[in-house]
Amino acid sequence: MPAQDLRLQLEELRNQLEQQPPLSDEERTSILTVIAQIEAQLVNQTPPASGETLVDGVNLAVERFEVSHPTLAGTLRNIMQSLVSMGI
Repeated sequence: MPAQDLRLQLEELRNQLEQQPPLSDEERTSILTVIAQIEAQLVNQTPPASGETLVDGVNLAVERFEVSHPTLAGTLRNIMQSLVSMGI
């Protein structure tokens, strides 16, 4: 069930990307990269190759968007908490 919740949160994040005030190409790419990494993790169930964890990457995105896009940051926080509870 946690994986299902995480997938729903990722879908919500994608919807927010469509509806939010415009993001720069770099900002959009960074969020889409985080989404792709999380989805790959869900499919493979293997730890990321680098020393950086997915939670670290999501946390950096939260910090980056906290002021300019608080709704996105809130959804990213929920995703981060789901990852932590799943042990990813």
